[in-house]
Order: sequence, then structure tokens, then C-alpha cells
Amino acid sequence: MKDLRLPSLLLFLLLAFCGGVFHANALPSPLGIPWPELDDDDLTIRVSVAGPGDELYVWWGHIALIVEDRRTGESRLYDYGLFSFETDHFYTNFAKGRLLFSCAASPAVRNVAQFILTNRDVTFYTLDLPPETKELVRAFAEENVRPENRNYLYHHFKDNCATRIRDIIDLATNGQFSEAFLDAPGRFTLRQHVLRHTWFAPIPEWFMSNSMGQDIDVPITVWQEMFLPSEIGARIEDFRYRDIYGRERNLVKSVDVINRAVDRPPVLDAPRKQWPRQLLLSLCIAGLFGLLLAHRKRPAAAIALGLSQSLLGFFFGMVGFLDFFMSFFTQHDYTWHNMNLLFVNPLLLAAIPFGILYAFPKDASRRDFWGFLLKGLWSLVLAGGILSMLLRLLPPFWQQNQISLALVLPFAAALSFVPDIAGRIRRRGKQPHSAVNG
Repeated sequence: MKDLRLPSLLLFLLLAFCGGVFHANALPSPLGIPWPELDDDDLTIRVSVAGPGDELYVWWGHIALIVEDRRTGESRLYDYGLFSFETDHFYTNFAKGRLLFSCAASPAVRNVAQFILTNRDVTFYTLDLPPETKELVRAFAEENVRPENRNYLYHHFKDNCATRIRDIIDLATNGQFSEAFLDAPGRFTLRQHVLRHTWFAPIPEWFMSNSMGQDIDVPITVWQEMFLPSEIGARIEDFRYRDIYGRERNLVKSVDVINRAVDRPPVLDAPRKQWPRQLLLSLCIAGLFGLLLAHRKRPAAAIALGLSQSLLGFFFGMVGFLDFFMSFFTQHDYTWHNMNLLFVNPLLLAAIPFGILYAFPKDASRRDFWGFLLKGLWSLVLAGGILSMLLRLLPPFWQQNQISLALVLPFAAALSFVPDIAGRIRRRGKQPHSAVNG
């Protein structure tokens, strides 16, 4: 698979959740990898958890299964996060939520070398399993990589590289892993888990959060939280189970840190409130619009006011178009039921011609007309945002869209109300003072 840059915003957003992508470039093994010892019997089974990488689509880390055979000296890494840009209809299937991922086996040392050379955390969890169970796990993994079995329909939260490893661990414990966590309450919602990994990048974070609907804001279980590789590592480390002989044992016999990333933003233990910085930015934009509106009779201010509204309309209109497409025309179910469409939607594209005509009217007397249309458009945006907040008071609506509201509503309010306020101030200033008889 090639490391390519995606040509569109849509694919940029969708790839954000493909944290299981594996780059199969051949890399030399760096000297000094602190590889753990093998088990005494023929097979050693490890779970390899890699931390976030540089590319947006690996910010959520990666996980794989390693099987080492003492008899053959072979160490194979089973990776369930593979895809290829060269697949037929790749972009169409990706956009519509029908992307096929696959699994394959390759030399473990080569993969670990790549994670180390790209400055990522790497931790091995060596599993304590009976020899018969190890053979079962290897046979299952080998069956997975057969050509007729290797492909699967990828889902960002329900079926990815991490959930596949989670299910293998459940197989190795004869269902005890799922029994312990299938109904156990999770710590955060899916949205909160996503935002724990994106706090340092406000622009991609806003795009992703704005495109996700309310279905990811419901309480989830620990089992569902293990769509993240790090959550699997945290849960298996202290897990105890009964093996096929009825003996109780720790699932993990050793935890080995192979590499520590240097100067990489940490994953937060709990999500931060991110809306204050969006609110501050929007208030600054609203203040600038207030100044332009107060001097809108001046040609330069009128031109700046019209063009800036065209740019806002283009930006938020295209975002709204993307949200509309993902909400109604794809199988990305995490983008369905998105209340942000009430105030960020394709109708905002109308601000592009309205703003241009306001800035450069054929007849100066028509500028007020285009200003009236712009004011009406932003008033609709403001009303839609307020409506989305009011709907959250009702049981069927619970979307946590504060960062979208914080970015849009302040400047929409300024563009809706400031012209009237400024006009009233000017009119009051021109009223004659009544004479007072002495």
C-alpha cells in the first residue's frame, strides 16, 4: 500500500478513522530492538499495540497479533488494517461507506521496525495461553489470511483492526473476555474517545466532530470502547480467566515496552472541553463584522463585508454539503441524524453570490437589497442553531454539538442583529435635542 495524500475533503475526513492502516514498505530492522524472550513451548502469542502516528488516520493507534514459532524461527504479524488505493472503485466505495479492508501476515520484525522509525509507541503483551489454545489462535489467524477470507467490510467503530484482535482474544479465553466486558459500562461515549486523540489539532477535530451525528453520543460498553487499540491493551493487562483445563491464570504474562515516542502529543485520559476556543474565535470574527457593519457605507468596508460573507458561505456551505451527503447518501451510520444540518447546510452556499453582489452591485441602491438577503440567511443560521439547542431538551435529541454551535452562532448573531443596532444608534444620534426654557 502506498502512502498517498487524499485529494478531497471527504476522503480526508473519512480516513481519519482508519487508524488500522498498515504501510507494507520493506524497512530494515533497526539494531537494538528489545525483543522479549520466547515461551518455553513451541509458540509465543503476543498482542502488539502501537501508539498514534503522524498521519491523521493513525492518530488512534494500531494493533496486531504476533505469532512466533520456536521450531521454525518464524515470527509473523497478522494485521487486520490493510487497504489499497488501487482497489477497483476505491474512492466511490470509501465515500459511501462500503470499503473493504483485509488482513495479511508478514514478518513481525519489519513491522515493528517501521513503528519505531516513525516515532510511535510500541508495547507487546505476551499472552499466557495453554499450547493447545496457542495452536487454535494460530490456526484461526492463518484461516483469516486465506484469499477467500481476508477481506471484510470495514466499520470505523464496530469492525476494524482492533475489534478483530478483541474477538481473537475472546476466542482464546473461550468467551470469558466478552462475558466480562460485553455489558460493562464504558467510561466515555464514542465521540469523547475520538476527541481524546484530537485535542491538539482544532481544525481536523472540528471537521470530524461536526460531521458526526448524535448516534455516537450514547453511553457505550467497555466492549465497544475496544474499537481503540489502547483500550484493548488496558483491559487485557490485568484480565484473569480459566483455561481449557479449568485453571485460573492471568491472560498477560508480561508487558514489554519496545519503544517510546518522543515529543508526540499525548492521548488524554479524559476529553477536554474544546468549545471555548471555538467560541473565542467566533467572537473575534463577530467583532470584526461589527466594525465592518458599523462602517458599511464606506466602499472599502462594504467590499470587505460582502466578500468575507461569501467566503463564510463557501466554507460552511461546503461543510454543510459534505454533512448532508454523509447523513443521507452513505452507509457511514455514525454520520446519520446530525442536528448540525439545522445551521450548517448547503443553503449557506447562497451567501457566495449574495456577498459578491453586495460587494460589487451594478447599482449602489441595490446594495441594501443584497444586505437584506444576507441578513435573512444568517438569521436562518442563528435560528437553526437555537433550535438545535432547544431540541436537546427533548428525549429523542441528545447530540453533543457544542463545538459546532460555538463556532457558528456568535458571528451569525452579529450578522443578523448588528445592522439594526448600528442603525438605531445612528438615528438616535441625529435626533434634535428639545429646547429647555429658562
